[in-house]
Amino acid sequence: MDIYFNSGKQVFADIDGFTVKTDQQPRAGGNGGYPQPFSLFLASLGACAGIYVKNFCDQRNISTDKVRLTQEVEYDREKRRISVVRLRIYVPADFPEKYEGAVIQAAGLCPVKRHLHEDIGMDVQVIRK
Repeated sequence: MDIYFNSGKQVFADIDGFTVKTDQQPRAGGNGGYPQPFSLFLASLGACAGIYVKNFCDQRNISTDKVRLTQEVEYDREKRRISVVRLRIYVPADFPEKYEGAVIQAAGLCPVKRHLHEDIGMDVQVIRK
């Protein structure tokens, strides 16, 4: 990985033939032209869980057309870091109920999640639409 600076507060990283572009929000001296690095970290957590959910469904021939995930974080102001990541897996009404626990486990297999500090909680739920 090659990491280098662009204009202002922009920091770019070349990874496997792709360029990941980051910036800071104006209140932090940037232009807000790209996501902040921490936002990309959070996105990598959600996308990683998402690919495990996608693979789980694909292996069982379950359509993912109406499956989506949302992610929210809760911050511990004293420790100045995340305390809980809330991941919601939205499934259609016809999603097989017998797989709800298993799809939650699949989302938890994400290696990004496994590299989080142990005292950061991960709250994953299935929500039927």
